[in-house]
Amino acid sequence: MHNVTDYTDLVETVLAKAAREADEAEVYLSVSDSVSLELRRSQVGEAEKAVSWAMGIRTITDGHIGASLTESPARWEDCLRAALASGRIADSQAWNGLPEPVQFSREIDTFDSTLIPDAGTATDLITALCNAAEGGEGEIAGGGVSLGRGSSLIANTHGVFYTRESTSASASLEVINGTSTGYEFDHVTYLRDLNTERVAKEAMFFADYWAGAGDIESCTADIVLTPSALSQLIGGILMPALSGRNVHAGRSHLADKKGEPCMDSSFVLYDDPYVGKGATRWDADGVATRKLDFIKDGTVQSFAYDLRTAYRYGETSTGSAVRSGAGGAPAVGVHCLKLDARRDNVREEKAICTHGLIGAHTANTITGDFSVELSNAAWVENGEYGAPIRSAMLSGNLFAMLADIAGAGEEKRELGRMTLPEVRFNNLHVIGKEQ
Repeated sequence: MHNVTDYTDLVETVLAKAAREADEAEVYLSVSDSVSLELRRSQVGEAEKAVSWAMGIRTITDGHIGASLTESPARWEDCLRAALASGRIADSQAWNGLPEPVQFSREIDTFDSTLIPDAGTATDLITALCNAAEGGEGEIAGGGVSLGRGSSLIANTHGVFYTRESTSASASLEVINGTSTGYEFDHVTYLRDLNTERVAKEAMFFADYWAGAGDIESCTADIVLTPSALSQLIGGILMPALSGRNVHAGRSHLADKKGEPCMDSSFVLYDDPYVGKGATRWDADGVATRKLDFIKDGTVQSFAYDLRTAYRYGETSTGSAVRSGAGGAPAVGVHCLKLDARRDNVREEKAICTHGLIGAHTANTITGDFSVELSNAAWVENGEYGAPIRSAMLSGNLFAMLADIAGAGEEKRELGRMTLPEVRFNNLHVIGKEQ
């Protein structure tokens, strides 16, 4: 099983040659091994073992930035030439240099040394997943498990040379009962934390419980968004509004609200890059990460910047650069986003609780307006589910909702780069089936 440290000599060779051709250069290397099994109904329909290797090279000369990608160690010279060529035709921008190396004082936890991506372990997991789904009325429609182990490296001509190891294990299941569907998943760093039983039981519950769903009339009601539903609005609307790029381009509702109390006084939102699946001590530019308070006590504190955006607008990088892969250009993002508000039993008083939102991608990312369909929604009261709802629409404005939060649940769930609780919002407009 390869590791990025196996390619130290290659990286140093690339940087040495790049330094003779450009003012600065950077290498981003990613190596990974994975195995996945996919269900077709209750049988394994597809198995895949994958090994990936990818190197991205970025060069900068007089503010002209060039980039290229190769998936073969033998083709690094071609990749470097392509990066230099793309830089020559790129527009020049304000640029104050790649970062210098720093000493890190804090460790992160993203690697399970016992997790090995092998078919035997994956088979045991998918068998346990299917066994846990027995006994319900619904039938397995699909799902799967995957195991991954990888490492990444970023190095530049100023002496930065950082490496990071990570592991992942995931399981998902979809169950169908008539026209009702249930879906659940889990994604963790440590194999011991993967809960296939919870995934199966939840997916089966959703399919079976909502098989008896009925319609509701249009009404105004409190809404409880579970972490899976809330993440769609936070990721689709709020996070773009906190991007320094959008702020300076006039595409953010929060652009002129820094320092102003514009949300519920208990609302906090921050990026803690040291705790979570996305934990890292350095960002995709090689800048040291730090805790970043976006919103505190309802007041906007900061916006997020990568190097390119910061230099363009005369700001300072917040260590918020992320990339989708070795070849993906760094962009503004978050590492381990955390959200909280005043704690309460959000399911005690009558409300509509929804586990999913359909159509959140159509929301207006500037104004915050949205209109979505509720998925796996039901009335809740006294902490228990009541009548399941077949279909209903929810319309509102996320920024107005965040100014009127009724409370946040005690438990939190990590979804991708976000860790969120359930949140209850006051008096939202629900569009039901008109009689």
